Amino acid sequence: MADKIADHGADSYVNIHEAKTQLSQLVARVELGDEIVIARGGKPVAKLVPFAQKEERKLGLMKGKITIHESFDDPIDDLFDVLKGSDDEEL
Repeated sequence: MADKIADHGADSYVNIHEAKTQLSQLVARVELGDEIVIARGGKPVAKLVPFAQKEERKLGLMKGKITIHESFDDPIDDLFDVLKGSDDEEL
């Protein structure tokens, strides 16, 4: 089938029967970076793409770059008044 199907952004376009019989070969191509659209009756139904591994999160990358004011956790005595608005309005 046609390579580089522009509207689907894939390297190859295969029908579902071909995908079933050649799955191992298609997976091998995907491991090399190809993307494959699988179609049923000429209509795209799935895309076989490389699995994106999430990078491990590293703790402490922002250490020393952010400071939190010492009063951050202090109660806000007038918070209710601020949220309430003017004295004429009721919640």
